[in-house]
Amino acid sequence: MDFPKRIYTEEELNRARELIEKGYRHSLTIEGSVAFSQKVKGAFELVKTAGYYDFFRTYIGTVKEIDGLTQLRQSEAAIWANRYAVANPVDAASLFVQKANQMKEYLEGQLYYGGAAERRFDEKRIEFLKVLEDKSDDEHVREECERILKLWREGYLVY
Repeated sequence: MDFPKRIYTEEELNRARELIEKGYRHSLTIEGSVAFSQKVKGAFELVKTAGYYDFFRTYIGTVKEIDGLTQLRQSEAAIWANRYAVANPVDAASLFVQKANQMKEYLEGQLYYGGAAERRFDEKRIEFLKVLEDKSDDEHVREECERILKLWREGYLVY
């Protein structure tokens, strides 16, 4: 049974939910330049390190390079990202987990937009950074997690 190519209709949404409940995981694809693909793969490695890779593959199937605003495309179970969004692998990994959580809430029928939802997604991103900081053996990754978490604490990062 294949995952719906588009998730527009109630039938497609129900099909996607059914497959996920049965353990469906996407085979991740990256669409974009070689440099973009390398950056995304680096972020995926950090998602794996933190133990969120299975969660990510449950809800996201594609990361696609675009020349525009980075966004979750719920109808495609895809993240459209520009090159700046993936420039920092730690930040990109936290963004990917945030967008996967947004997709999860969309599929579950929760209100996935607006102030309260954005706060939940930010909290998921912060949670991921703390877990990655704890689990990583790479001093640079741990330092970068701490730097980004400090920016969140000081209120410099608002998405």
